[in-house]
Amino acid sequence: MKILRNSLVIVLVVLAGRTFHANAQTETAIYSFGSSVYDGSEPYAGLVQGSDSNFYGTTLFGGTNGYGTVFWISPSGTHTTLYSFVGSPNDGSYPQAGLVQGSDSNFYGTTIEGGTSTNCNGGCGTVFRISLSGSYTTLYSFAGSPNDGSEPYAGLVQGSDGNFYGTTFLGGTTGTGGTNGYGTVFRISPSGTHTTLYSFAGSPNDGSYPQAGLVQGSDSNFYGTTIQGGTSTNCNGGCGTVFRISPSGTYTTLYSFAGSPNDGAYPYAALVQGSDSNFYGTTEYGGTNYDVAGLGYGTVFRISPSGTHTTLYSFAGSPNDGSEPYAGLAQGGDGNFYGTTYDGGTSTNCNGGCGTVFRISPSGTYTTLYSFAGSPDDGFYPEAGLVQGSDSNFYGTTSFGGTNAREGTVFEIDVGGGGTNCTFSITSNSANFSAAGGSCNVSVTASNGCAWTATSSDPSFITINSGSSGLGSGTVSYTVAANPGTARSGTMTIGGQTFTVDQTGAASVTYSWSSVVQTCKTKTKINKKTETTNTTTTCTIAFKLVVSNTGATKSPKFSVLLWLEQGCAFNPTVGPAPLAKKVKALKENKSATIKVKAKVIGDQAGTFIFVTDPDNNVLASVEVPSPE
Repeated sequence: MKILRNSLVIVLVVLAGRTFHANAQTETAIYSFGSSVYDGSEPYAGLVQGSDSNFYGTTLFGGTNGYGTVFWISPSGTHTTLYSFVGSPNDGSYPQAGLVQGSDSNFYGTTIEGGTSTNCNGGCGTVFRISLSGSYTTLYSFAGSPNDGSEPYAGLVQGSDGNFYGTTFLGGTTGTGGTNGYGTVFRISPSGTHTTLYSFAGSPNDGSYPQAGLVQGSDSNFYGTTIQGGTSTNCNGGCGTVFRISPSGTYTTLYSFAGSPNDGAYPYAALVQGSDSNFYGTTEYGGTNYDVAGLGYGTVFRISPSGTHTTLYSFAGSPNDGSEPYAGLAQGGDGNFYGTTYDGGTSTNCNGGCGTVFRISPSGTYTTLYSFAGSPDDGFYPEAGLVQGSDSNFYGTTSFGGTNAREGTVFEIDVGGGGTNCTFSITSNSANFSAAGGSCNVSVTASNGCAWTATSSDPSFITINSGSSGLGSGTVSYTVAANPGTARSGTMTIGGQTFTVDQTGAASVTYSWSSVVQTCKTKTKINKKTETTNTTTTCTIAFKLVVSNTGATKSPKFSVLLWLEQGCAFNPTVGPAPLAKKVKALKENKSATIKVKAKVIGDQAGTFIFVTDPDNNVLASVEVPSPE
């Protein structure tokens, strides 16, 4: 099995207590892996916060079979192993990448080995799906060169078309010198239909070995990196590239890294698109500051969608800075970017430092926020990046360290995001749409850079296109579907605020009255025994009700009620029992005429006839006229 990292000699000194960086924020190791013989170990991947507010991730090793695990952990540190991988030939093994939660609420991920193929030792890797409760399915087994990719080190991203997109480190059509292939970009549907979109060709005209995943830009294209390849001859096999690829596979190399002393080299991490539409990323090596090997301590860079590249920062290494940023960046609610370095920092408990957490602005202003201290009280060597939780704190993993034989940790770091005092506001609380539907935006503001989410009460009616979550200020873009039926109403919940959408219907059910007549006769009867006179008035109320269904699949069932009460306010608890005639639902584009003729005692002028649905909602009404 290949675990693509540097060859490192780990020197560890047992600590008396945790060491904090001079500029440190509050960091807490909320879980140490290896708490039992069947626990996961060495989480190389980052976390994703699920719709249930828990964080979900993977460990490369451990579990009941030793092939890695999927786990969830609460913000307070409650940990559960959801799944232990089994390995070939029936399952994947060694998940190095994190998860993505799909629009169906399930999580999707990859394993670098395992699966049904025998073209790779231990299998060529898989794509899998797992539910929040742990129900697991292998969706696809990679087959390797020359017809398929292999070893997907990176995770997936769900595109706007509902499919998932990712990369494989090896495989694809064989290039010169690349008997195992230089890697691929692929698409896979939620049900497992797989398509190879692109096979990398390597230097000097192309990138090679994409270890990172993709990000879909605001232009709908996907952007990614390769750790080698490109036009530069400063690195063996090229210093790496940034590329763009469309959902259909149209591919462009945007930038070739050149390495030290003027540029970064070997971008292992994925990109993130900032709020300014540029992409931001890291290179593990390169930059203006370099070690005895001359590789450089790594960089942070910015690149435009068209390929204009700027080095924002060159790391300097221990003891005053981080080094080797293996992971990508996350933009916080304050607009700054947050990330980790694998090495560096102030601690002397690891050779070259135990790693750091840092902040950098879009213009390059840099701060080291925390230096990891290593076991037994802290993690070390963070392979993965950070995710900002709904409490505005950042969460991440270290691949080693912790209290249990240095199997890795999950940590939380408070960078001053103000998560405990969050208030949210939206620009409006409602919108009205015609039957044709349409798209619109809602602006949301959160105090202190707090995190928020946006959900739809009915995604088939109101679809959130972008802005399903955010930090600080942001925009929720949504689409209201065309309405072939009757008028309807739905809601979105944005930062805890309710946003109501009202929409008229193309279809309608109308009720029209005709020939509403009341005729009365009065009879007088004399009781000879008592010599009293009794006068009785009997009235006949007759009417026609025409019901027309235009466009609706079915009209609601309803009842016609002659409710003998005063006034037009319908109250089923007042007055004598009504004359009722129940009417079945009408099919689409049908009409019916209901004729009613009833005798009642007394003059009913001033009372009303009601049409009501089964829930006693009034659909139509008419006043009974004075008697003729």
